[in-house]
Amino acid sequence: MHLQEEKSENCGQGAQEGRSENMAKEFIFHGKSASEFTKLSLEEFAKLVPSRERRKIKRGFTEVEKKLLEDIKANPKDIKTHARDMIVIPEMVGKTIKVYNGKEWVMVIIEPELLGHRLGEFALTRKQVKHSAPGIGATRSSASLSVR
Repeated sequence: MHLQEEKSENCGQGAQEGRSENMAKEFIFHGKSASEFTKLSLEEFAKLVPSRERRKIKRGFTEVEKKLLEDIKANPKDIKTHARDMIVIPEMVGKTIKVYNGKEWVMVIIEPELLGHRLGEFALTRKQVKHSAPGIGATRSSASLSVR
């Protein structure tokens, strides 16, 4: 009986300290909060991402990627791009970009969690296979059925 009382006292400890259980967790990117990483320069951001992305930033962006950054800075409502290999950088956070997947434009809302990833990762080019019932002649048993 005494142990259950101690457990119930510890369960309510978080609420007593003023923390809410449904409180959103603040996003931290390599030790930097959301307000800090938006102020980072491109060189400082490059030091925080993995080597492949760091090398791409160091070599410089292509003409298509530079045009995308200009469009983002101009802040039009409808940003479309074919640059699937563009790295998500702090300047893009909060924007909505439509990325082409080979068939249609997929809307990608850039959030802080996407930093350092490529745009193409969020616009899938292949659909998931959805199997249904077999067609006529697909199995041996359906070969004997009349086609009428």
